[in-house]
Amino acid sequence: MQNGYFQLVSDPDGYGIALYQPKDGGEYIQLGELWDYLDGLGISYNKDQIETQLLDETEDSVCHIGEGSCPAYPESYQLTVDRDGMSAVVRFIPPSITGKRMTLDDFLKDMRFKGITFGLQMEVLRSHFNTAGKYCEDLLVAVGQDPVQGQDAQIVYCFNTDMHRRPKQREDGSVDYFQMTTINQCRKGDVLAQIIPEQRGTDGHDVYGKVIKAREVRRATLKFGRNIELSEDGLEITSLVDGHVALVDDKVFVNDVYVSKGVDVSTGNIDYEGSVQVDGNVAENYEIKAGGNVIINGLVEGAKVVAGGNIIISKGMNGMQKGFLKAGGDVVVKFLENARVAAGGYVEAEAIMHSRVSAGGDVKVTGRRGVIVGGYVQAGVKITAKTIGAGMGSSTILEVGVNPLLKTQYSRMQKSLEDLTKTVANAQVILDNFKEKISKGFQYNDGQLKYMKSVAKLVEEKGAELVQMNHRMERFRAMMEIQKQAEVIVNSEIHPGTTIIIGDATRTIQSSFHFCKFIREKGDITMKPL
Repeated sequence: MQNGYFQLVSDPDGYGIALYQPKDGGEYIQLGELWDYLDGLGISYNKDQIETQLLDETEDSVCHIGEGSCPAYPESYQLTVDRDGMSAVVRFIPPSITGKRMTLDDFLKDMRFKGITFGLQMEVLRSHFNTAGKYCEDLLVAVGQDPVQGQDAQIVYCFNTDMHRRPKQREDGSVDYFQMTTINQCRKGDVLAQIIPEQRGTDGHDVYGKVIKAREVRRATLKFGRNIELSEDGLEITSLVDGHVALVDDKVFVNDVYVSKGVDVSTGNIDYEGSVQVDGNVAENYEIKAGGNVIINGLVEGAKVVAGGNIIISKGMNGMQKGFLKAGGDVVVKFLENARVAAGGYVEAEAIMHSRVSAGGDVKVTGRRGVIVGGYVQAGVKITAKTIGAGMGSSTILEVGVNPLLKTQYSRMQKSLEDLTKTVANAQVILDNFKEKISKGFQYNDGQLKYMKSVAKLVEEKGAELVQMNHRMERFRAMMEIQKQAEVIVNSEIHPGTTIIIGDATRTIQSSFHFCKFIREKGDITMKPL
């Protein structure tokens, strides 16, 4: 492929401009480039005549320009460097028939004079200067090098950091409460976390040789509490005791587990900052408070159990109208009867009877019985059960989803966020302009400096407020999404007398339904088959 090009040549009446047609699909002569060339040499010409001849002729031709000998003009070129300085393109113009070709050395000296020193494409240049040349064609003669970005350091945790794992379910549908995986047990000497060190990047260069810095990579530091040892190189932590390990706000904790045969008159109440394991029953009126998880391998009567993590009760709870379970995480229990439960995560049981249950996540009642009867059960997203209510018409209330008032609060917060963002942006512009002028040597008076300090303080304070507001907005968005997904799932039968509340909509079931789900649709609660 060869582009069309032009050249000053001799003709019978003096000299003219030779117009060479493109070959093998090359580009046609660019008239603007031709006019710039002739105007730059101060040569008079008839533009209409050249245009007409170029359009009429399909073969190479010469358009007469002037009398006398053909002027001797050397080979020349037009240089274009892209805006970011990462590539340089040259279009060579042939010498007149009486002129001289440029040499490779002459061209390289010219590039150095123009400051282009990096990424010269020598094979392309040799191909041009060591042959007849490529004219009126874009030749990439210099290419910059993009920086190679490095990798931030990473922390690899050697334990499961998911705090909402569920118990194993047997083939017959019952739940194996003894095979729980919600606690990360660790032994003395166990590696808990490791750092994969950061990898620095490689700087790049533009065609002028200017360094383009690779971004700074982030290092990582292991954060941990007591009972943990840091290796000499700072890249690994290990446990100093047998216990359980947890990740809280990016910090690794190892706590010893307090083990008790039971909770009764022989032990008194238990208040422990770590996790508690009870291998027997918890008697009426006693309390367990734990900063971590509570595992009870027996029955809980009218007692109070409060845990910062999860609560697991293998044989169920008879609350006697005064028993209370409160968990920052999940509650997994064989059955609940006449009890109150508040869980930050999900609640899972085989039966919930005449109890008041509130869960930030789902409430799942399955297993052999899978029944919810009586009481009030509330879930942030979904309630699932085999049987809901009773044939005798026992009052059962189920509530899922988010209060619609959140929508109004969300709109107000969104407006406040927009106003605060605009305030911070405007102040930042003022501060940036000030810094730019300072860097150029501009002198400000005391009053102006005092004003700039107030602007900087405003950016800092309002910026921190903006971060907090964005966090609150994310929580609101999540809560709004929950309302859209809210549903009650019936895997067998729901009895009359059951009341379902989704958002601001309420429906009392008048007749039995089987294998269905209830969702909020167009402001009403609608039944859909599974």
